[in-house]
Formats: sequence, structure tokens, C-alpha cells
Amino acid sequence: MLRFRALTAAAALAGVVLTAAPAIGAPAPTTGADEPSIAAALSAPAGRAPAAPPALLRAYERDLGLSPQAAGARLAHEARATQVREALARTLHGSWAGAWLEGRDATLVVATTDASAARAVTAHGGRASLVRHTLAVLDGAKQALDRASDASSPGATPLWYVDVRANTVVVQSTDDARTETFLRQSGVDRALVRVERATAAPRPLADLRGGDAYYIDNAARCSIGFPVTQGGQPGFVSAGHCGQPGSNATDASGYSIGTFQGSTFPGNDYSWVAAGADWTAQPQVDDYAGGVVTVAGSAEQSVGGSVCRSGSTTGWHCGTVQELDATVNYAEGSVYGLTRTTVCAEPGDSGGSFISGNQAQGVTSGGSGDCSSGGETYFQPVNPILSVYGLTLATG
Repeated sequence: MLRFRALTAAAALAGVVLTAAPAIGAPAPTTGADEPSIAAALSAPAGRAPAAPPALLRAYERDLGLSPQAAGARLAHEARATQVREALARTLHGSWAGAWLEGRDATLVVATTDASAARAVTAHGGRASLVRHTLAVLDGAKQALDRASDASSPGATPLWYVDVRANTVVVQSTDDARTETFLRQSGVDRALVRVERATAAPRPLADLRGGDAYYIDNAARCSIGFPVTQGGQPGFVSAGHCGQPGSNATDASGYSIGTFQGSTFPGNDYSWVAAGADWTAQPQVDDYAGGVVTVAGSAEQSVGGSVCRSGSTTGWHCGTVQELDATVNYAEGSVYGLTRTTVCAEPGDSGGSFISGNQAQGVTSGGSGDCSSGGETYFQPVNPILSVYGLTLATG
């Protein structure tokens, strides 16, 4: 999708259950661990954190099968584990090999190349894994692959990462011979790498959704009207004054969406942008309240009927249809066939979705006033846009 939301939360912290376990991995020399610091890290009191929001607990129940109570306990447990992990990383420094959570109860396992440090961790109630390579060594190997990737695209190796649990660098491959060539060219120590067969080729997962922001030639922002397709190619309709044919459209991170294929303004105020194959035309309009409205069609609303608008500046606002087929005379020229509404809007909302129930109505053109004092907004009906450019509205 185009707009990214980050949801962060932690539950009230509780003690981490760190069970002792036999050390595993290759033998490592004993260097004399800082046992008092290890003991302090494992026994430090948990801090306090706000309770997890209900939406996060519901997501844990849906996706991880945890009750709200169990999800809250796990979040607190993980927060405590993070605190312990960070303290041990500082303490073990040169022998630190990473850490991970294991099992349904999220037990923290600490990896180290120092046998005495591993014994100290287990002696003070923790769980340790004795391994051959430090995290710094593995990170260095991965960075060598990253540098080699910058020099020449590794087409047969879609993914690599440090696997702290296996104490190795994993390289996924679709062609073993080409991958081995890439590894040789990278100069990485082959003993640090495990090659695995790739099961899929990763690509960015991005949704086109009505009301979300997009940027034009890195100079202006508008809002998506409605996702569409043309001969199977995804894209979206928006306002004509947002961009000219050939203008580039990107998301908030600067990732390319595509280019304007058609645009008319004044006279009309509509455009369409053809997106790359890594975008999906979703039949959705962002309601700016954490949800979406699914678009089912494009039946025109009557005068006096209710209508809502979604846009990247002011979000979601509603009102009624005042007139159809209005001529609006902007400073740039006249635009014909617009629908006048009592809905407010502000700059940046241009191009965004007008929808009535689940029926697409049009794309935001212009207006007067704002969403603080009130105003009126005009939209370009969507059906003529679909007809002119031979587009199919994404519906669900």
C-alpha cells in the first residue's frame, strides 16, 4: 500500500522466564566472562510500559491465536527480553553472537562464542547457545555480499540474511552455479555461508487505494481517486490538474508507482496513472479511521444524496450532493460537468475519492473554504473518466 502506518506498543513489563539449557555449537575458548555484569543483566528489574491497545491485542488473537490476556503477557515478556538482550550484548561485546526468542512462551536464547560466558548465563537462570562465529563476523560477511550486490546485480540470489539461530549467513538461490560465482566474486568466506533453494522471488508489495497520497515529479502531492485496470495493468484515476502525461508518480517513500498516461485540465479535470506490475489495484477507499470502504460499482448519486470524500490532507469528510453537471470557472479556465457538494477539502486532497455508500462517484477537483471553517467541493464524475481512457474500475 501507499500510506504506511506504524503501530507500536508494549504491555506492562513482567519477568522473563529464561530457562537453563545445554550449550550447543562448536567448542570455544574460555576468556573469562564478566559474570557480575551478566548476572546484573539477567536480574535487572523490568521497567514500566503502557498497556497494549485493543487493536493490537485483537491482531495477536487473529494472527497468533493468542487470547487478549495471553497476548498482553507475551508483549510484556518480549519487552523484558529486549531489555535483557541489549544489556547482554553490551556485556558480552566481543563474544556476542546474537539472541532470539524461542517457543510459544518466547524464551530468550543468548548466543556467544565464549564458553565461560555461556556458563555464566546458564548459572544465573538464562539460556545460552555456544557457537563458532560472532555476530560481528557474520554481519561482516553479509556486508561483503551487500557491496558485491551494488557492483553487479545478483539475479540468482533474491535474498540473504544473517541467521543467528543457525550461526550462519543464509543465501537463497534460484541458480546454484550463478550463486556460487557471485559468492566467489564477493570475496566472502564461504565457510560462513549456507546456500538454500529460493521458493519465491520477492517483490515490493504495494496497494493502490483511493484517498491515499501520491507525489508528482517530487514537487507536489495529490490523492488517489480510484484504482483501475486497463488490459490487466493496474493504475488509478485522479485529477487532471495533478500532473501531465509523462509526469512521474511516487509513493511517500519515493518508490515509483508509474507515469501519467492521460490528463485533461481545464475543460475537464481528470487523469489516469498506469502503475508498475508490483502494484495491486485494490477496490478500496481509505476511511482514515484504520479501515477501508470496499468499492462495489459506480452508480451516480442523486441531488440531495449523501457523499463522502477521502483525501491525503484532511482524511475523510462527508456531506450532500448539491448539483450535477456544474460549470466551474477556475483561474486556469472553465471545467465542465462537475458535481457540487457540501463536503470540505483542502490542497493535497485533489484527485481523491468521492464515494456514496459503496459506489464510486468521482475525483476531487477544487472548491472553496476549508475543513476548519467549512466549504464546498466539486468532483469530476468517475464514469466519464473510465469511458474516455478505457479503464475498468477495481471493484469487490
